[in-house]
Amino acid sequence: MSDQEDEGGGQGPEMEIVHLLRAVVVDLGRHSARFAQRNGMHPTDVRALIVLMDAARAGTETTAGQLGAALGLNSAGTTALVDRLERAGHVRRVRGERDRRKVVIEVDERAIALGRQHFGPLIDRAVGLLREYDERELAAIRGFLTGVREAASEGGV
Repeated sequence: MSDQEDEGGGQGPEMEIVHLLRAVVVDLGRHSARFAQRNGMHPTDVRALIVLMDAARAGTETTAGQLGAALGLNSAGTTALVDRLERAGHVRRVRGERDRRKVVIEVDERAIALGRQHFGPLIDRAVGLLREYDERELAAIRGFLTGVREAASEGGV
């Protein structure tokens, strides 16, 4: 079966999963947009907070330039974004721990709490669903999502 047949309605199990993943992405985008709207934020603000929280979880400091690169923003757009998030109390600019000359962007605890309030129930439900899988199944899910993420970051999806 060709890709065109699949797009035309023929559904093998692989295409069913691809379409389900696409639907999940759309639904997660709507969930994120509701959070942004309810909190007077732009969707890019939410993506920026996610990038910063992921970096903090990995033990990495993030400069404005790195944040802009991760979001595909130019310097002026990044400055406007960080200024907006800082004015709202969601982030702060601080000196780097390893290099005091460097200014890094950190997410404020209040922004984390705000995000947890909105996204917490969804995260808890996802974790509950994942607990129903054994290690082999979790490895397969992880491998699939990692592969799709790599393809998307390369522009291959």
